[in-house]
Amino acid sequence: MASVSTPHFVIFPFMSQGHTIPLLNLARLLRHRHISFAIFTIPANSASIRDSLTNTGISIINLPFTEKLNSMSLFLSIANATKQMQPHFEQAIESLQSVSCIISDGFLTWTQQSAAKLGIPRLVFYGMSNYATTMSEIVVRERPHAKVSSDDEPFPVPDFPWLKLTRNDFEPPFSQVKPEGPLFEFVLEQYLALAWCVGPLCLAAEPLVSQTPQKQPWVQWLDTKVAKRESVLYVAFGSQADMSPEQLREIALGLEQAKVNFLWVLRSKGSEFWEGFEERVKDRGIIVKEWVDQLEILQHESINGFLSHCGWNSVVESISVGVPILALPLMAEQHLNARMLVEEIGIGLRLMPSNGSVRGFVKLEEVEKVARELMEGERGVAVRMKVKEVRKAACAAMKEGGSSSSMLNLLINEFGGPHP
Repeated sequence: MASVSTPHFVIFPFMSQGHTIPLLNLARLLRHRHISFAIFTIPANSASIRDSLTNTGISIINLPFTEKLNSMSLFLSIANATKQMQPHFEQAIESLQSVSCIISDGFLTWTQQSAAKLGIPRLVFYGMSNYATTMSEIVVRERPHAKVSSDDEPFPVPDFPWLKLTRNDFEPPFSQVKPEGPLFEFVLEQYLALAWCVGPLCLAAEPLVSQTPQKQPWVQWLDTKVAKRESVLYVAFGSQADMSPEQLREIALGLEQAKVNFLWVLRSKGSEFWEGFEERVKDRGIIVKEWVDQLEILQHESINGFLSHCGWNSVVESISVGVPILALPLMAEQHLNARMLVEEIGIGLRLMPSNGSVRGFVKLEEVEKVARELMEGERGVAVRMKVKEVRKAACAAMKEGGSSSSMLNLLINEFGGPHP
């Protein structure tokens, strides 16, 4: 390939929204540094990516793919099916004038083969915290969880003697003492090396431009709480996690009894049996059943807490605006994220199941007690002060001369040169 004066990066996210958004924010950072790039995606995601990166003049390259990730239970089959795109991906790369580096999602493991074949460096994007990634790697490599007799018995973590985890903090295959099968084989394909810490990338996000001059109804509702000097708990559990109708109902009743103000973004099915709930809480609670700009809500002056599933995007968004988290992890590495937030950093509280485990049914009494403590209690004051400190550090890291900004510059210098 011919040499060029400015490096050309290729960015290839996994197709789920949670994996795409951070890489689009990385693309903005590259653009601000006058780095040219192309984004590879699938037709179903092309329009939303183009809308998100308006006025950037970027190239969006669609690869044929028709599978849909409607549930995390289909994750492995979808991730493996993406290999169908490999010949189209390689052909498209070769058609570009020059490519200095490929940045692709860790779930797109086959792009490592393509990069090696084409002689182009590849960087791997993982939508996980260093904490969760490190803990997961340790249990696979050293198997400290093999020394305990139950899924809830704590075990010490090698090289981190102050940490105590349980098997239930992990999903299979990490939780298994002798992991095997297709999912474990997929995990072994993951490429781990030097980490380039360039976030939190959500601080590079640009505010959405409203198509109408009038504010959305839920934003207007939040404004009324500011006028009354009342704080609000934001409640959202992501787009991928499944929660039983019984658990949703228990959370609803707990919030009702806690008598805290809340805005709940609820996409899950099974809420139709809450007869009279919205009417009973109408003065201090609102249910939103459509897509919202989560960062806009978290940035609102009235928001003073976030009841979250602890997906990593939600965590970094909450930290970046200085909002403490009420943790209710559901799947993937979310239990590890909850451990880190509550026990390591001290920027949140946690809802605990009634069975003594970190997994199980959370009763309404727990929701009532801990939600009220976060919003009105002394522990809530403490974690709110701590998250403000962490937010300050996060913002400083992203500013010119900050650790993340400097690391991105080093990355560009390392991988931005032309390759044959």
